[in-house]
Amino acid sequence: MIRDLHRQGIMCGVIGLILGHVSDDPNAPCKAAVALHEALYFLQHRGQDACGIATCAAGGRIYQCKGNGMAAKVFADGMRVQDLPGSMGIGHLRYPTAGTSSNAESHRFYVNSPYGICLAHNGNLINAPELRRYLDTVAHRHINTDSDSELMLNVFANELNETGKARVNTDDIFNSLGRMYKRCSGGWACTAMIAGFGVLGFRDSYGIRPLVLGERESDTLPGARDYMLASESIALRQLGFGNIRDILPGQAVFIQKGRAPVFHQVQEPKAYSPDIFEYVYFARPDTVMDGISVHASRQRMGYKLADKIRELLGDEVIKDIDAVIPIPETSNTSAASVSERLGKPYCQGFVKNRYVFRTFIMPQQGARQKGVRRKLSAIQTEFEGRCVLLVDDSIVRGTTSKEIVAMAREAGARKVIFASCAPPITAPHIYGIDLASPMELIASGKDRFAIAKSIDAEEVIYQDLDDLKASCAELAPPNGPTQFEVGVFCGKYITPVPEGYFEHLNQMRGTKRKQATHAQVASSGPTIVVGGGQTGTNGLTPHTALPEGERGSLERARNGAISPIRDDISLHNMATEPERR
Repeated sequence: MIRDLHRQGIMCGVIGLILGHVSDDPNAPCKAAVALHEALYFLQHRGQDACGIATCAAGGRIYQCKGNGMAAKVFADGMRVQDLPGSMGIGHLRYPTAGTSSNAESHRFYVNSPYGICLAHNGNLINAPELRRYLDTVAHRHINTDSDSELMLNVFANELNETGKARVNTDDIFNSLGRMYKRCSGGWACTAMIAGFGVLGFRDSYGIRPLVLGERESDTLPGARDYMLASESIALRQLGFGNIRDILPGQAVFIQKGRAPVFHQVQEPKAYSPDIFEYVYFARPDTVMDGISVHASRQRMGYKLADKIRELLGDEVIKDIDAVIPIPETSNTSAASVSERLGKPYCQGFVKNRYVFRTFIMPQQGARQKGVRRKLSAIQTEFEGRCVLLVDDSIVRGTTSKEIVAMAREAGARKVIFASCAPPITAPHIYGIDLASPMELIASGKDRFAIAKSIDAEEVIYQDLDDLKASCAELAPPNGPTQFEVGVFCGKYITPVPEGYFEHLNQMRGTKRKQATHAQVASSGPTIVVGGGQTGTNGLTPHTALPEGERGSLERARNGAISPIRDDISLHNMATEPERR
């Protein structure tokens, strides 16, 4: 769907990789960044706001390249990859969660103490204010951004620091994670890298956010094995990784360089409840998640939705339908099933323009409406004089749905029936997908008839929640998910929700909308790069006098008059260097 979400918080994608061929030779052909960069493209749908990669090379030195924008832009169509040596690394794609869209919050986050740790995070912490107080008053660790990722990294780093060791082992890592889990609440899937030691992956104890591990033979060292973690299996499969397995709820895996993965249950599973919105919308159809094919689940959603349409509308109305038309692309599979079950022609009535941004990153309704028309166009011959059944994955605010119905009518449709593969969304999402506030959700306080009137459709049909859950549960393997996180549809969340959390969430939304476009300071302190200025080779801004023009620019940046670019001073960002040719 062309999602009409507020840009404050959407899904992310995480990656972690450690090669079996470990070499301190900078010219050795064992660069983890090549595969990490390739994997970003297979997960690009999970985050188009920002991305980055951090790698670890000889002597535990960490290199990074990160920035706002899609992978091709940030990595200059692959030219930046050569600047990232090392045989291990992590990657991240982001839509903003509770933070801003600044370079500083283009994950991954890094702390130099203890041991040098980078972390990439997908999810949301619902006790962030409590963690911030703990880090300030007890752990005495400074937090510079609004990102949950920085909070989690610092809680983990503090627990690891409590060992008091110069060098930690695998047990220390798992024990520290266990203590971190006791402090953190929410849903997450993370990859992390400990400089010179190895790569770590872990998942919340409810299994809300996805994470998988795969392996393959090394291309450069016979007998060695490469291991990769990713949010979705498609990234592993397309890069030749097999033996793919899900990291289970509450489970962690650590891969030390030159060794096989070690798994550990850092917290007992509290449930096995993946976020059902992954299957409805976010995941790619060619992904298998927690043993459930996303494609097959969407097929079943379509069959069950067709039965609901027939039940509510009756055979006479069904006979009047001339075509079933998906809103590309997530609903394509489900619409085909609706078409098959109802015995009606399946038509690709909308053409999707692949070269524009998604409309949900646009903050104003007018911009979103224009964005829909920039993104979709109707094929007039598929609508003219017809009664069309439009199938979409979900309806959030209704802004996009209303515009799509208007486009169908402008193309000549005589009747428009709108069907959603998901039930009415009536509550906030609290695990990393900030759909909208309850007041902005079109289904909040309205029945399907009022919603149909609001979007100017003859009928609106929603999937039943039980049918949606069954579409996924029927495909689950033995020992697979037993239930799903469905709080957005019913207001009943899988985790306990702290008192006052929703008020905090609304306050965060209001604050973010009023903020200027300039970024928060980075996790290790800011360097302001104005007008393409460069940091030093150690990532620090050289202490030299600035020309008058640049001094003026810097002052304007400090005063908020212009939007500065901020980078971590403790890690040099390759994205700030001139491109190699």
